[in-house]
Amino acid sequence: MKHIAILGSSGSIGTQALEVVEAHPDEFCVEVLTVNSNAELLIAQAKKFKPNAVVIVDESKYQLVKDALQNDMIKVFAGEAALEQIVQMDSINIVLTALVGYAGLKPTIAAIKAKKMIALANKETLVVAGKLITQLAQENGVNIYPVDSEHSAIFQCLAGEWENKIEKIYLTASGGPFLGKDVEFLKSVKKEQALKHPNWTMGAKITIDSATLMNKGLEVIEAKWLFNLKAEQVEVIVHPQSIIHSLVQFEDGSMKAQMGLPDMKLPIQYALGYPQRLKSIFPRFDFTKYPQLTFSQPDTKTFRNLALAYDAMRLCGNMPCVMNAANEIAVDAFLHDKIGFIEITKLIENSMNSITHIKNPSLNDYIETDKESRIKALEMLG
Repeated sequence: MKHIAILGSSGSIGTQALEVVEAHPDEFCVEVLTVNSNAELLIAQAKKFKPNAVVIVDESKYQLVKDALQNDMIKVFAGEAALEQIVQMDSINIVLTALVGYAGLKPTIAAIKAKKMIALANKETLVVAGKLITQLAQENGVNIYPVDSEHSAIFQCLAGEWENKIEKIYLTASGGPFLGKDVEFLKSVKKEQALKHPNWTMGAKITIDSATLMNKGLEVIEAKWLFNLKAEQVEVIVHPQSIIHSLVQFEDGSMKAQMGLPDMKLPIQYALGYPQRLKSIFPRFDFTKYPQLTFSQPDTKTFRNLALAYDAMRLCGNMPCVMNAANEIAVDAFLHDKIGFIEITKLIENSMNSITHIKNPSLNDYIETDKESRIKALEMLG
């Protein structure tokens, strides 16, 4: 029985993780649930799954949650600091980090220092501070199991191949809702259009990232750290059907691909259940319904966020942190109708050109870079 802490249980990954837990009551139990501000859903989840403790980051809703759970013998905590403290509980075996954006960094660090296994759905943690996170994991003997479908695919392809050298990996991208569109079209894109992903059901932020190809850029940087690769060993290929989730090419030229219908519950279950493959009732892929699987190169001239991510990865240091912070500000501004779709890229690029590059940053440097980048991006918004 694995005792799980789910950080971000109200989001897309968190709610699907609870479905996986519910389907395997003999394998998993919920030890901790945390949300940012959705008190009503947290209360409902807590009453159903009976965790040891819950955290509501929005302190103004602490009393609401505490009162609702007072007869359920569930401890209730509030605030950002509580996230870092709660993951250190002795009873936790594995921490699923499903928080959105930079918010996942400090709790993940705290969990690693507490020697908890990590199921990582928060790609920004490795984007912002990949070198620091991987070093900490190594020092503490902690395994990081990827939850992103693409990285889970690579991880599955590498099973039994740990001693064989990787020549290259291919991360597949659906291309998002605007595949094949030009800059003129993108100038008039509205958020309602950008939020309609053709294959995946995700939260608003990651859906916009997918539309701009920034999500794939973040995944490229995450892959570098997860699998100890160089920039030239990570390639993105557009695959609109989202059936092949990613591929590994070995130095003998042989390739392995992981395939399946686009359903995040499978990589969640694989990460939580590893090394077991647990039985599931997920829909099965039918080859006859997909007579063609197509592939093409990404259009990085139109969707420049992917090119910016490669630039940030090559510069390394604090530059991916700058890029991530600016992107979070830009996406939020777009979702609130403050900027247009193509202005997202401009804001990120201008931020990357405005912040001092630090080659070997400390944790404090990352924290200060994130803060400075957000301030600079907000100033650019006017």
